[in-house]
Amino acid sequence: MLDFPLIGILAGIAETLAENGISIFAISTYNTDYVLVKKESYQRALDILEQAGYKIVK
Repeated sequence: MLDFPLIGILAGIAETLAENGISIFAISTYNTDYVLVKKESYQRALDILEQAGYKIVK
């Protein structure tokens, strides 16, 4: 889940994952965004985002 006031975060996540061949399904609501990835890509996506400097909170 992404906080609403964070501008450009969704685009950055999408670009980072796309560069690594991971497709996403993004859902944006009034107050947050959700990024969904296929189950088989989940751990790889987390690793890639963490290496790119994103903080992963479980």
